[in-house]
Amino acid sequence: MRITVQENAVSFSFPLTSAPLSKNSSYKAILRASLFSSHPRKALVQKAVPGPSSYNYKSSFKYSMALIVSLPIGTPPQTQQMVLDTGSQLSWIQCHRKLPKRPPPPPTTSFDPSLSSSFSVLPCNHPICKPRIPDFTIPTSCDQNRLCHYSYFYADGTLAEGNLVREKFTFSSSQSTPPLILGCATESAEAEGILGMNLGRLSFISQAKISKFSYCVPVRQGRVQTMPTGTFYLGQNPNSHTFQYIGLLTFPQSQRKPNLDPLAFTVALLGIKVGGKKLDISESVFRPDAGGSGQTMIDSGTQYTFLVDAAYSKVREEVARLVGPKLKKGYVYGGSLDMCFDGNPIEIGRLIGDLTFQFEKGVEILINKERILDHVEGGIHCVGLGRSESLGVASNIIGNFHQQNLWVEFDMTNRQVGFGKADCSKTV
Repeated sequence: MRITVQENAVSFSFPLTSAPLSKNSSYKAILRASLFSSHPRKALVQKAVPGPSSYNYKSSFKYSMALIVSLPIGTPPQTQQMVLDTGSQLSWIQCHRKLPKRPPPPPTTSFDPSLSSSFSVLPCNHPICKPRIPDFTIPTSCDQNRLCHYSYFYADGTLAEGNLVREKFTFSSSQSTPPLILGCATESAEAEGILGMNLGRLSFISQAKISKFSYCVPVRQGRVQTMPTGTFYLGQNPNSHTFQYIGLLTFPQSQRKPNLDPLAFTVALLGIKVGGKKLDISESVFRPDAGGSGQTMIDSGTQYTFLVDAAYSKVREEVARLVGPKLKKGYVYGGSLDMCFDGNPIEIGRLIGDLTFQFEKGVEILINKERILDHVEGGIHCVGLGRSESLGVASNIIGNFHQQNLWVEFDMTNRQVGFGKADCSKTV
């Protein structure tokens, strides 16, 4: 699910109705639909275990509050823009038959199924469409054409629908995936789809048996006119010898709780430092409790970082101690960011100092004081941290804002995540 954080509201929408990620976009963050599902997690289908990957593919992406990759899909390939989202499962593309246009043709990234020889639709009797155990994260039904149809309503009344299909990703003349199950949206006017990269059995990495992938998020300075370019690898990354790794937490079926997302990339966050001072936060706050609340996940599809109240209140308390008089009183951006300032962001950053997320084995994500604030509107800058409960989420989520100038590698074979410092605007 995407969450559009606007000045006075947070609106929820399905991934297919993606907001255009332009310089004028009010789009601020994406979260998984599963986090907001009212259905029990025990109904989730089992995920497939990824096998060895023979893919070695390198691509660039554009970064504007989300990671927008361009991938070749179909036979012959049509380039599709998709938001790389490690927090969701099924991938989605926009499907519209391209009608003849008078020159000059308007730019479009929608997929035309009639032009691909490898495209096929899923019939109603496909096991995915009528699973023995319903998968409530991907509700399906039969349409009037006996095809597998999906249809979602969300909190703001948004409807998104289309058919489940099979199509291949064609990386080169000698390198392509088998046909993968995707969503094919016909009722969306927006450009970007979603590349679902979590641990679910229908995610891109599970279906394509990708054993590892990585990306490097470039620094984005406020609302820049052009989107900086980052680097994305499927398979081996030549920089991996510089990475530090932490283990992924796994949850057997018996431990899956109502507020737990078992398909997310969950890690053990140990602590948070502000200005070099370790805050008095119990490690248990960053791990799932009896109901599954409190897990900490690495999510490329969420812009900012969100913390549960027990952690967020300690961070805000320390920030207020350091720069209290300068906090913009009564101001909350999008209902979730309330550590905001009117003043000089460089000066305020110096007063707050560096922000550090601490993990096992001494691994840290350090956000230096120059990048601790993000420009949100009209000269107002906010610390890129929000209160997750304000969004109805019971998790700690490390978003892409705090993954800038880092290689982040997801290694499914060894069940680990790697981090490597880099200048992502120059990475090759």
